[in-house]
Amino acid sequence: MNQKTTEELTHEIKSATDIDDYLSANSNHMLTASLSEYLNTLLLQKKIRKADVIRGSLLSRAYVYKIFAGEKIPSRDKLIALAFGLGLSDYETQKMLKLSGNQELYARNKRDALILFALQKNKSILEINELLYDHQFTILNTAKE
Repeated sequence: MNQKTTEELTHEIKSATDIDDYLSANSNHMLTASLSEYLNTLLLQKKIRKADVIRGSLLSRAYVYKIFAGEKIPSRDKLIALAFGLGLSDYETQKMLKLSGNQELYARNKRDALILFALQKNKSILEINELLYDHQFTILNTAKE
């Protein structure tokens, strides 16, 4: 079964006469995982250790463990740093941002465009921070919480 686009789902909501019918028909297309569940699933899928994520994100060990345990709700920039630590694709990063309630990366925003570029080119956290700095944008804040 193909995943419906947000636009398709929005169109179906507009034409729906009963919300329960809509939810039932589209249950497979709804985001149901929590952020920590999604992150732990990614960790297993990518067969990497949290220590690798910590090194790759430049976030503190305690902070990363709290995020994965669902005890900490990170900022958008911390999640993006985590995306680099996990080696996420732009799609996986967008899904993570959605699940966390944060704004997705927007290609019309210059800073977000740089981040999307770096994700698509498998750049490291150091490389994206250098790119952001060179273009006079705030780097991904990886300071300890």
